[in-house]
Amino acid sequence: MPRPVRNPFHVRYLGSWIALGLLRLLSLIPMPVLFHVGSVLGDLLHAVVPSRRRVAERNLALCFPNDSADQIRDLARENIRNTARMLLYSGFVWWASESKLRGRVTVRNEAILDQVEQQGKGFILLAPHFLALELGGIFLSLRSPGVSVYQRTRNPVFDRAMFRARQRFGGTMYERKDDLRPMLKAIRGGKGCYYLPDQDPGPRRAVFAPFFGIPTATWPALGRISGMCRAPVLPCATYLLPRGAGFEIVIDEPLSGFPATTPDGDAAKMNETIERCVRRAPTQYFWVHKRFKTRPPGSPDVYD
Repeated sequence: MPRPVRNPFHVRYLGSWIALGLLRLLSLIPMPVLFHVGSVLGDLLHAVVPSRRRVAERNLALCFPNDSADQIRDLARENIRNTARMLLYSGFVWWASESKLRGRVTVRNEAILDQVEQQGKGFILLAPHFLALELGGIFLSLRSPGVSVYQRTRNPVFDRAMFRARQRFGGTMYERKDDLRPMLKAIRGGKGCYYLPDQDPGPRRAVFAPFFGIPTATWPALGRISGMCRAPVLPCATYLLPRGAGFEIVIDEPLSGFPATTPDGDAAKMNETIERCVRRAPTQYFWVHKRFKTRPPGSPDVYD
């Protein structure tokens, strides 16, 4: 098999450059307008991409078993609308100036972050996979440029754009498969780390911990990083505000008793924290992803 082309300027990526240009144009449109356009686009996606709709509905039904079928359908519809809105906001996230970002983002409980930073030691921001998570890392780098882990995308045009956007205010990105020792050194030296943990790591690297009461494949790395760097972990969730008003980043108190004595205990504590963040805004989590794809040995596939 030939190796894939990674040069972003190769002619095969012309369509990607056109799409990137469209996002750049969308960044000039007021967010309240994009909010309503996103509602229409979301309803269109809800109708024409039934596979993602079914995944969202199945995830929500598993996590909110007391909700009726109509409530689950409504949650999934609004979740897909929010997904579309965030797609349209991507240009703003990637290219907005510092002043524009500050005008559209509020940070709740910022004093908690101030207090941790004043101690002069590194810390970890636990950033669940909410639709607006990328905005959180970029905005917080304005106040204290830190480090973060990312996963390279297959499309080099969008990979290049995201990488440049995430580092434009001084943050430093490390690819997940690269040597992460410089990142750990930075945390020990007093930097903050924006850490995105809650994707399915597959059976080889997972531990299973409850998430909404469901045994869920979970990355076990957060506790190890926190322990090695002696860094407190602060929950940090980023939410879309209603009607295109902007974004809100919510900082919570550092996790107590973390890391625990076992990877399973750390994973359970992390998932409990993420679940609490999700309950604040159930339609803003990344439900179109098969969060429960990897099952414990002998357990049935929940997406049949």
